[in-house]
Amino acid sequence: MQNKVIIITGASSGIGLACAREFALKGSSVVMAARNFEAIEKESEEINSEGFEAFAVKTDVSEEKDCRKLIEAAINKYGHIDVLINNAGISMRALFNDVDLKVLKRLMDVNFWGTVYCTKYALPMLLESKGSVTGISSIAGFHGLPGRTGYSASKFAMHGFLEALRIENLHTGLHVLIAAPGFTASNIRKTALVADGEHQGESPRTEDKMMPAGEVAKHIYKAIKKRKRFLILTSQGKSAVLLKKILPKLLDSMVYKHLAEEPDSPFKK
Repeated sequence: MQNKVIIITGASSGIGLACAREFALKGSSVVMAARNFEAIEKESEEINSEGFEAFAVKTDVSEEKDCRKLIEAAINKYGHIDVLINNAGISMRALFNDVDLKVLKRLMDVNFWGTVYCTKYALPMLLESKGSVTGISSIAGFHGLPGRTGYSASKFAMHGFLEALRIENLHTGLHVLIAAPGFTASNIRKTALVADGEHQGESPRTEDKMMPAGEVAKHIYKAIKKRKRFLILTSQGKSAVLLKKILPKLLDSMVYKHLAEEPDSPFKK
C-alpha cells in the first residue's frame, strides 16, 4: 500500500482513526473525513508530524454534496484515489415499536447513503486505479439484531449494494471488501441513538473486553492488501455467520438472550 491514496470516512475516532494511522504507517497518503473537523485536523497534523502523510476534509456523509467535495478534494490534493473505506456510521438502541422513524432515516442516511454517495463519486478514479471499495459493516448486516432495526437495515442495504457493485465489476479490476468487525471498542455505542433520537451517552457493554480498534485496523489493512471479499472478525462474529446458515432459529434465540442481558436493555428475557 506504499504511496497509495486512501480515503477514510468517520476518521475522527474508533476504527476510522485506527485505519488512518495504520495505513499512514504503511506509507499510504490518508484522506481523513468526518463531521468533527477539529478532531481529524488534530489527528492529521499529528500523523504528519511523525513523518507520514494525512489530509483532513470536513465531511457529513449524509450530505451528497459533502461526499462529492471530499472526493474532489482528494483528487485535487493527490491526483488519484486507490482505496475508499466507507467507515462512517451510527447505531441505535430501541424497540421498533417505540422508536421515532426519524432515527431509522438518520441511520440510513449515514450508514447506507453515505456509502453510496462516496462510492459514486470515487468510482471513476477507483476504476482507473483498479482500486478498492470497502464497507465497514457489522454482524448486523448478516443477521438482524433486536433493538437495532434501523442499524441492521442499513447494514443489510450496504451489503446488497456492495455485492451488486462487486458483480457489476467482475471484469474491471475493482476490488470490493465487506468487513464485519464484530463488537469493537469504539465510540459508536456511546453515540448510538435511542427511541427519541437523542444519544445514548453511555455504552451498555464492557468496552475493555472487546477487540481494540487498532487490531481491527490491522485486519482491515491486510484484507484490502490481499483483496479479500469478506472479513469477519471475532469468534462470536464468525459463529453467528455460520449459525445463520445452518441453525437460524437457534441464532435468533441466542441473539435475543444475549442482547436482553445488556444493562437497561429495551427488552427483557
